[in-house]
Amino acid sequence: MSQLQPTAPQPGEPNLLDTETEADLRTVVRDLLAERCDPITAVAVYDGDHSITAPLWKALAVELGLAGLLVPEDRGGAGASAREVAVVLEELGRAVAPVPFLTSSVVAATTLLAAPVGGPADGLIASLAAGETTAALLLPLATAPGAEASGLTVDADGRISGRATSVGGAVEADVLLAPVTTPEGTALYAVPARDAVVEPVSSLDMTRRLADVTLDGAAGELLLPPESGAAAVRRGLETGAALLASEQVGVARWCLATTVAYLKDRRQFGRVVGGFQALKHRVADLYVAVESASAAASYAAATVAEDHPDRLVATAVAQAWCSDVAVRTAEEAIQLHAGIGMTWEHPVHLYLKRAKADQIVFGTPGLHRAQLGGLVGLVG
Repeated sequence: MSQLQPTAPQPGEPNLLDTETEADLRTVVRDLLAERCDPITAVAVYDGDHSITAPLWKALAVELGLAGLLVPEDRGGAGASAREVAVVLEELGRAVAPVPFLTSSVVAATTLLAAPVGGPADGLIASLAAGETTAALLLPLATAPGAEASGLTVDADGRISGRATSVGGAVEADVLLAPVTTPEGTALYAVPARDAVVEPVSSLDMTRRLADVTLDGAAGELLLPPESGAAAVRRGLETGAALLASEQVGVARWCLATTVAYLKDRRQFGRVVGGFQALKHRVADLYVAVESASAAASYAAATVAEDHPDRLVATAVAQAWCSDVAVRTAEEAIQLHAGIGMTWEHPVHLYLKRAKADQIVFGTPGLHRAQLGGLVGLVG
């Protein structure tokens, strides 16, 4: 039987195959993470050692220039697209890297890019793109697109007060983006993190730390007026949800590859464990699920990159499917590793924690399925 070859996309359909640039980017990021953030090293984060985060983020954001992938060249960035960002996120997922790429370089950057050229956001955008500054959106990380209300208020002097809980990326952020509800709409302000009380909280996935943030009359700089702030925040969350699927695929791919390698090596009853038919079927089912998730995530990234009409549908499909696949693959990895999979020293527990935490980031799979029903005009 001849080997199946990928078919060319139909006119009007995004091409899901990696370009040469994307393939090269994947190799560079994977090599750097293998050198500086292997999963065994990441276990130290759970013991309170966060010394890996700052140098790793500098290497990714500054040395490789990944912080500005989504920022156009005329605004100080690399001028890449969501497709390249998806490649980076998949590799970060494979390494459960403890860096604020998703919260700063994706969500915050996308939100800020709605600001007009020549406005007060220009300097912050350029600083983010250069990796000199990290930003976080002051909303709970579980906030789904369409539910952007923050509860923050602003007085006549432009001073902001309020509290946001479980904010992703706030611990590492230099600047906090505060969506403030006003009678006219949602305005977006920039607040220096030093003017806020940032309290780290215990979370399931300690490689993506959360914090409760309190503002008490903090001076904010208006970046987007009430009539345009809500749309910018929603676009940031939508882009984050679409590209999070690629991170979830990275988690699932590592779990599957590591499990297959273990089953090929582990021997029991005088034979390789992977030779038992029951285990072969379980791994084969995981392979099909992961490849399907990869296709869904790639399509979501491609539609975001092209601002395709299917963008919202593709995002809902990717999140509804990839979230559950990542969790299922991580759970199976722990079970199929048997006793060693239950130990603290083996890194597989990091992947289950990241997968479970990602399952509620930017909305649960059930919420995205409900949104999908509305988007395609279905009932129930």
